[in-house]
Amino acid sequence: MGPKRVEFQGAEKNRLIADRYGEGSQPVLMLHGGGQTRHSWDAAAARIADLGHPVYSLDQRGHGESDWVSSENYTFHDFGRDLVAVTRQIVALHRAKPVVVGASLGGLAGMFAEGQESPGGLSALVLVDITPRMDMGGVSKIIGFMGDRVEEGFANVEEAADAISRYLPNRARPRDLSGLSKNLRLHEDGRYRWHWDPAFLKTRQHNDRKLSEQVQADLLAAVSNLSLPVLLIRGRNSELVSMDHVNEFLEQVPHAKFTDIQDAGHMVAGDRNDVFASAVEDFLVELKSDAELAMAKELI
Repeated sequence: MGPKRVEFQGAEKNRLIADRYGEGSQPVLMLHGGGQTRHSWDAAAARIADLGHPVYSLDQRGHGESDWVSSENYTFHDFGRDLVAVTRQIVALHRAKPVVVGASLGGLAGMFAEGQESPGGLSALVLVDITPRMDMGGVSKIIGFMGDRVEEGFANVEEAADAISRYLPNRARPRDLSGLSKNLRLHEDGRYRWHWDPAFLKTRQHNDRKLSEQVQADLLAAVSNLSLPVLLIRGRNSELVSMDHVNEFLEQVPHAKFTDIQDAGHMVAGDRNDVFASAVEDFLVELKSDAELAMAKELI
């Protein structure tokens, strides 16, 4: 059976759409990166659900089928506040705090949610190719890709696939473009545009260097408060996260585990989904084992 479509409410009472996979007691919440949708997790979410977890893959505010917020509040803090709101609703459903798997933007939301907005709200945190400090050249490259033809759009899905191939020349162009079509909206003028609110990009473009430095300082302060289990997964060819950034993060969060995935860039799950999913699965199995051991010690 395929996933079940479910609805949550964000911090501004904004509608957030998710797919739910599987059943179990320990929920997992997966958050995509900027400019992506919940469908970027389809394969990984199904694999993780097979371990016996209810897995939620969420469209973040302004992305996919979730609401474009009229306030145009698209700072990283806003995504963190949405995450706090959603995790509370998941706790109400499952009586358990979720493990959050966040790629890029999703990971930033996780840092702010757990490290600043609502400490203790998550069970564990998996950060996918994101650390508090980022290579600003890599950030500019991503924003440049997102801004390319944001107003003009594409005549068809093939044109959008060509744009992705230029941005990711090392990744094979898929023959089946049905998955890509989920990341596009067909507008009334007959042209396809990315499935996210253009106001999200304006927020990123308006961040001058001083503000970017402040955001990174805020993130560094937030991760210093992380006491829950953490796994950092990096794409070894990442244009955003260097080993210097990783080492700085591990100094601040010394209990965190780290996995470096060969032949993967910033889009880790898209580049090496098999290895990525295995790393998350191993982490979840270890968390379950640790929880069972702690429970057994309490009974002795």
